[in-house]
Amino acid sequence: MYLKEGRSLLLKVHKPSIPFVLTTNPVPNPIDKPHFDSIKAAVLSESDVLKKLKQERDITSAMEYFKSIANSGAFKHTRLTYEAMVEKLGRESHMDGVQYLLQQMKLEGIGCSEELFVRVVNSYGRVGSAEQALKMFYRISEFGCKPTVRIYNHVLDALLSENRFHMINPIYTNMKKDGFEPNLFTYNILLKALCKNDRVDNACKLLDEMSKKGCSPDSVSYTTIVSSLCKLGKVEEARELAVRFVPVLPVYNALINGVCKEYKIEEGFGLLAEMMDKGIDPNVITYSTIISSLSDIGHVNLSFAVLAKMFVKGCSPNIHTFTSLIKGLFLEGRVHEALELWNRMISEGFEPNIVAYSTLIHGLCSSRNVDKAVSVVHQMERHGCSPNVTIYSTLIDGFAKVGDLSGASETWNNMMNRGCHPNVVAYTCMVDVLCRNSMFNRAYFLIENMTVEGCPPNTITFNTLIKALCGSGRVEWALKVLDEMWRYGCLPNITTYNELLDGLFKMNRFKEAIELVREIEQRGMKLNLVTYNTILCGFSHAGLLEKALQLLGKMLVEGEKPDLITYNTIIYAYSKQGKVSYATQLLESVGGSKKWHPDVMTYTSLLWGICNWIGLDEAVVYLHKMVSEGICPNIATWNVVVRCFFNTQGHLGPIYIVDHILDKG
Repeated sequence: MYLKEGRSLLLKVHKPSIPFVLTTNPVPNPIDKPHFDSIKAAVLSESDVLKKLKQERDITSAMEYFKSIANSGAFKHTRLTYEAMVEKLGRESHMDGVQYLLQQMKLEGIGCSEELFVRVVNSYGRVGSAEQALKMFYRISEFGCKPTVRIYNHVLDALLSENRFHMINPIYTNMKKDGFEPNLFTYNILLKALCKNDRVDNACKLLDEMSKKGCSPDSVSYTTIVSSLCKLGKVEEARELAVRFVPVLPVYNALINGVCKEYKIEEGFGLLAEMMDKGIDPNVITYSTIISSLSDIGHVNLSFAVLAKMFVKGCSPNIHTFTSLIKGLFLEGRVHEALELWNRMISEGFEPNIVAYSTLIHGLCSSRNVDKAVSVVHQMERHGCSPNVTIYSTLIDGFAKVGDLSGASETWNNMMNRGCHPNVVAYTCMVDVLCRNSMFNRAYFLIENMTVEGCPPNTITFNTLIKALCGSGRVEWALKVLDEMWRYGCLPNITTYNELLDGLFKMNRFKEAIELVREIEQRGMKLNLVTYNTILCGFSHAGLLEKALQLLGKMLVEGEKPDLITYNTIIYAYSKQGKVSYATQLLESVGGSKKWHPDVMTYTSLLWGICNWIGLDEAVVYLHKMVSEGICPNIATWNVVVRCFFNTQGHLGPIYIVDHILDKG
């Protein structure tokens, strides 16, 4: 197995290239002279040139034409022809060419209009160069153009698109200093900036300021804040704000999305009915939001009912609708139906996007159909959709769960060969694969390499290694990894300590386990249910019933509610110590109150105690009780009862026969 190391992605710095040169005194190349003569012979007007530039779809041909007529002397470019060419270059993200033409306009004394400057700023925004757009803005006077509110707005919008929040306020301040009053577009940009920066309270204050200055907020203003409040889980505040104006479709969509994220489906349906009562027709976003939420909580059949409602209302589903339904089917284990729906979606002309492919691949990997998931990756590549690091991570994780180290390694190498740099999730999945194959040294080396490659490991990465080490009995090594986490500046969480506690208790290292519990408390970390259950299990198996009960009391005082594992552990501890009456009392009192439902492990532990400390007759009573409650005994249960039967009858010989049968089974 050969696994390529992560390697740095070296960014080559290219010197800006000048796409062509415009000369003032053209000296045609002899080879090109006939071509230039033919251009000169033609009478070119501004409208002819503009028409040709607008009709030419190929950017290279347009550039050649623009250069040729200028250098031949057949036509002197005007402000409009320059603007047409700059716009064309901007749309194709040829920003070096845009810069060159703007400089040429400057040299020829041709002023840059507001419209052109806005297009240039927007072009820089599209290519993710908001800072360059800002630099251009600071040089605006050089190009014979003056700042306007509109230009300021587009510069602010470019900065917002890249989340350059720290630059927005200074530009806004300059705008006011220049004597420009912000308009609705300006305020909406500022509202978005504040909301994206999690400053919704300030956005609400700005909303009031707008009204005071005579600039009435519109549906965009309110939708921005309503959406942000919903994302922060402040759905009630969002609803209170929504009643201040006539709600529109985007606001209802935001509210429905907010309640659905909290899985308050009934409220979602209530809002759906409310908007329809007000004559606002739900769109595909509305329905898809509800369908997605229903699918997430395992109500995929109800999702299909909503889909049917969509069709009745004449609203067609989109790729997101189908993706949510496919995800829901996979979550319910209905793999065949999920694949059928995918094929139907394709046959009806819906083109999958990266999210749809990712959902399908994740569903297949979760259902252990990794080979089918790989074939889907090949299919998406054939359709021109390149897999991203999330898809590669999902595949690696899928191979890990089926124990296929070779498949995971091949996927890793494919990812590297295609120039897709692994992120912390991909690295962590690969660490998991190596650990599952007991390649701990290799896993540790990969973690060390992450920092070198500029992708530092996180707590989950270390937890993956620690869990595997503890599971294989290498607790000493796991404790050293805990110390290493601090060196990497990575703080352990309660899950880290839970894994270590489990490992220490399984190795009967109780003293160190108790010291680790003290360390957790000294660090101000709250023990969670898993922590309590892990310690309880350790105490119970060691026969430390009194300590287990003390811990249970502390757990209840701390407000941590016991679960099935907690009660099973205590029943096991009581049974092991011969205090079967306490175990049966716990089963009757707590189980009867419906706080928990006993399972096969509960009854098996109890039956073991009854058989060992009371007798067969009592065991049979609880065996009948177990079956009457719909709990089917497993092999361990029957093993306990059969041993009890033979012990009671005084025949030990059959026990060895049973052991032999069980071993063969």
